[in-house]
Amino acid sequence: MDTETKYRKKWSEDETILAFYNYCQIPFGKIDHRNPRIIEIAKLIGRTPRSVSLKMGNLGHFDPSLQSRNVVGMSNASKLDEQVAKEFLDNWEELAVRARKIEAEYLKTAQSEEAQIEELPEGLDNITETKQRMNQQFFREAVLSSYLQRCCITGMAVPALLVASHIKPWAVSDPKTERTNPCNGLCLNALHDKAFDRGLITVLPDYTVRVSKELKKTGPDSETEWLLSCDKQKITLPEKFLPAREFLEYHNDMIFEKSLL
Repeated sequence: MDTETKYRKKWSEDETILAFYNYCQIPFGKIDHRNPRIIEIAKLIGRTPRSVSLKMGNLGHFDPSLQSRNVVGMSNASKLDEQVAKEFLDNWEELAVRARKIEAEYLKTAQSEEAQIEELPEGLDNITETKQRMNQQFFREAVLSSYLQRCCITGMAVPALLVASHIKPWAVSDPKTERTNPCNGLCLNALHDKAFDRGLITVLPDYTVRVSKELKKTGPDSETEWLLSCDKQKITLPEKFLPAREFLEYHNDMIFEKSLL
C-alpha cells in the first residue's frame, strides 16, 4: 500500500479503538511519528506513523484530563473519534480487552491470551482472570506514562520500584468506570504506595500530601523521615489523567488515618 493510500484510507472503528488504547499509554508529549510504539502500531494496521500520531492527537481532543489543562488536542477529530473516546471514557473495563483482541486479529495468531479468551471451555474464572490481568497491565501503563515514569511525590524514576497505585481501592471500585480508570491512579514508589494503601498518607483534592498523626508519632528512622518530609507538599501532576476529585475524597474520608500501624 502506497503512502498516499495509507493517509486517505478511512479509519475503521477497530483501528480507532486500537489508537485510543495506545494513546492512553503514551505520554502526550511523546505522541510523534518517530515514536517506536507508534511506528509499530502503524505497521500493524497498514498506515503511516504520521497518520497514527495525528489520529491520537485528534482523540486527545476529547480527553477531559487535557481539557482541564486547556490543552485541546488536534482539531480535525471525526464523529467516530468522538464516539470511541466517549464510549471508553465511560467503560474503561472493556478498553483493554477490546483493543487486545483487535490487535490479535491483526496479528492473526491464536497464541495470544486475547485469542484464547474465546476458546476457553466453560472457564469463566479463567476468562475473568485473563481480562483482569489485561486491565491491570493497561492501568499500570496508562498511569506510569502519564507521570512520565516518576513517583509523583518523590520524583523517583526507577521503573522496578514504581507502582500504579489505586486511589479508591480496586476491591471497592466500580468495574466499569473506576477500576481501570487512569484518573483513579497515582504513580508512587513502593514505600509511599504502601503508606498510601494503609492510610498513613493521603493526597487532598488540592493535590497536597498529608501525613497521618500515627506516622508522626513513630520513632525517627530514615524511611519514616522520608515519608514525613512530604507532608504538605504538592504532588507532581500528570500530563494526562489528572487524579479525580471523587477518588481523592474517597481516600481522604474512608482510608486516611483509618488503619493503625
